[in-house]
Amino acid sequence: MNELTILDWIQTLHAPVLDQLMVAVSTIGNLGLVWIVLGCVLLFSKRYRPVGIGVIVAVALAGIATELVLKPLIMRPRPCDVNTAVTLLVSHPHGSSFPSGHTCGAFAAFGALLFARKPQIPHGLTIAAGILAICIAFSRLYLYVHYPTDVLGGIVLGLVLGWLAIKIVTAIQRKTGWWTAHSTCKHGTIS
Repeated sequence: MNELTILDWIQTLHAPVLDQLMVAVSTIGNLGLVWIVLGCVLLFSKRYRPVGIGVIVAVALAGIATELVLKPLIMRPRPCDVNTAVTLLVSHPHGSSFPSGHTCGAFAAFGALLFARKPQIPHGLTIAAGILAICIAFSRLYLYVHYPTDVLGGIVLGLVLGWLAIKIVTAIQRKTGWWTAHSTCKHGTIS
């Protein structure tokens, strides 16, 4: 099935309330700011500080991988550039399409929480982050600014970078010994 066919089908879901919601959700994901704020909030607690650092590192890695490496290298046109008949609900995004930077950043942050949550990160926070990441990913399709494979690539890359960020923070934690006395590292994850 052609990816534009999928995007065109998603366009049939448009409704005024859903349009506003998808624009808002996509805007929340701009520059990964919501995830950086989450990481910074986690920094205020000694217990959650390494996870907060992991979230921030994951989002930074996602930005570097998407905006500085993959997008300039692949230079895939966006669907809104291919099918100009669709009216965009957001400003025309800059840069190329693959992978979705919004999706990659969202799933990198979610991945950092997912891979580090044993047992310290509240289960509800991880679930909420996952739901928001899925909504951000879907919003990019709904808004006709990414292909499904752009979003899928962002999901996979984001999860890998979230895992990598936790591995990096865990390695630094083990090497330097910083952390609170009541925490331990098990199985390569922050716990």
